Amino acid sequence: MSQMTLLKIVTILIFCSSALATQANQAKSTTLGVEGTRFTINGKPTFLFGLSYYGALGASKQFITADLDDMQKLGINWIRVWATWAAFDNDVAAVDGKGNPREPYLSNLKWLISECDRRGIIVDVTISRGNGIVGEPRLQTTDTHRQAVQIIVSALKPYRNWYLDLANERNIKDKRFVSFDELQKSRDAAKHIDPARLITASHAGDISREEIKDYLENVRVDFISPHRPRDPDSPHQTEGKSKQYLVWVKELGKSIPLHYQEPFRRGFTEGWDPNSTDFVTDARAALNGGAAGWCLHNGDSRHSPDGKPRRSFDMRDSRLFDQLDGEEKSALQSLSKIFTPKNS
Repeated sequence: MSQMTLLKIVTILIFCSSALATQANQAKSTTLGVEGTRFTINGKPTFLFGLSYYGALGASKQFITADLDDMQKLGINWIRVWATWAAFDNDVAAVDGKGNPREPYLSNLKWLISECDRRGIIVDVTISRGNGIVGEPRLQTTDTHRQAVQIIVSALKPYRNWYLDLANERNIKDKRFVSFDELQKSRDAAKHIDPARLITASHAGDISREEIKDYLENVRVDFISPHRPRDPDSPHQTEGKSKQYLVWVKELGKSIPLHYQEPFRRGFTEGWDPNSTDFVTDARAALNGGAAGWCLHNGDSRHSPDGKPRRSFDMRDSRLFDQLDGEEKSALQSLSKIFTPKNS
């Protein structure tokens, strides 16, 4: 065999190997979409069943991979991560106060998105201006907020398994407040970089019809994300509220998903610590009311001196699943039986 022939064979083998590797990588990629009032994953209508995972950018890769393994066993296909998280004197934000990149946390975010992409998990990437409780207020101007949006969207553009929450609970009238006009400018900046990226802006409390109109017609979000009230009556109201939201959306000539990305949680409301039944009741109500996604929200214990268990709010020393309590774990087991068949 001549040297030239051997070279051609080697070249062909390298090309074929590269092509197969590319196909394998493409097969592993995950794409989030919208079809009417439903989300889709790789084109298949799918209910987003997930967990709060706010401080992930400060957790070790070992903790994260172990948590993701446990999530997949339960059929969890969605997590919520903050790009501006800074709690318990631990700033793990991927952008600084002016919206510029901040390492190693932006790289940590890229790695997390990539790992979830490989596993078929959707990631909510949330921005917040903050109010001093989880770090110093940041992104306090239209320009700095828009800069943060541009940095994050540009950095994560190759991945299709995430969406952007422009501003957590943007309607609260403190340092977190982001006007509809500012949301619209940041949304347009994001869409200019990545026209297909799904975008929302979360709302504290129940949303009025007029506010839904603003979200849909002025900001032009791809879905709505209300954070319903946190009281004992809330789980029993969710189905009716969900149906009302979708009626209002339809009356405006739209058809978009309703996503409950941050319901009530344990350790938050004085006098009421929701139990497993409350979580399951709320999740079933969301599903029956036509919602497209629901989250088992979790966080610190406001009434303990050190905030422990801090759950997803601080995963430096312990991963999330090792901090969840018995009621939360029981709820996840029950919810897994409800949602996994829907996604199979």
